[in-house]
Parts: sequence; C-alpha cells; structure tokens
Amino acid sequence: MIHVLEVANVRCSGCANTITKELQDAGFIQVSVDLSCEPRKVTIESVNEEQLAHIKAILRRLGYPLTSEENSALDSASLKVKSLLSCAVGKFSNEKS
Repeated sequence: MIHVLEVANVRCSGCANTITKELQDAGFIQVSVDLSCEPRKVTIESVNEEQLAHIKAILRRLGYPLTSEENSALDSASLKVKSLLSCAVGKFSNEKS
C-alpha cells in the first residue's frame, strides 16, 4: 500500500535528504519527497498502519510534523528549529557524498 503524507517545515533538498535517509535507515526502502508542491509530500510504499505510526514519529522527531497535526505555538517553534537542524544535516551529508 502506498501512503502519501503531507508534511510541514520541508523547504529544500537538504530536508528531503534527511527525511529519505532517516526513513530508509529505519527500514522503509521506497521513500520519496515531492518538493514541487505545497504542502510537501512524503510518499512511502508498502507500509501497514503500525509502520505508519512509526514513520509519523520519525518525521516529528526530525521537525517535520504532518500538516494535519495540531501544535501549540511553542511546539511549532520547537519543530521548526528541529527541522532547520535536520535540513543542515541533510545538506552537509549530501555535499560529503
């Protein structure tokens, strides 16, 4: 089954690299991030509902919550900071490759 998740705070290829790498490291092989639309979309193939909860937790940990999630102002600010750090890691890792 294919799941398409709309995520917040994704700005560039650095963000996409981090999301893809982290999800692949967690065992999800078929991952893509669409930067051409707003909100940004993360597509994951062949996952069940239990795995989907794990994916959502990974995205949130990286600072990329689902756009449908309700967040307080403080939580939103914290997630944006996390996403900036995740983005920087994705840009740096891509340059090293």
